[in-house]
Amino acid sequence: MIRHDLPPRAWRKSSYSEAENIGCVEVQPTHDGLTAIGDSKDRTRGAFIFTPHAWATFLHSIRTGTLPAQEPR
Repeated sequence: MIRHDLPPRAWRKSSYSEAENIGCVEVQPTHDGLTAIGDSKDRTRGAFIFTPHAWATFLHSIRTGTLPAQEPR
């Protein structure tokens, strides 16, 4: 989804984002029940869109520490 299609004032910055704006994540619910995730450092990029089930699963994985580890690049 193109980020410009979403209301600019509806984004909430993650409380876990670092103070120096490194690794800042923003989230906003969309009008159709989806959840959009974006990078606050580069708002020209698009947004990842999650269905309600996918978003709940993602949050549960983070909270329980079961999110699979990613190989370093």
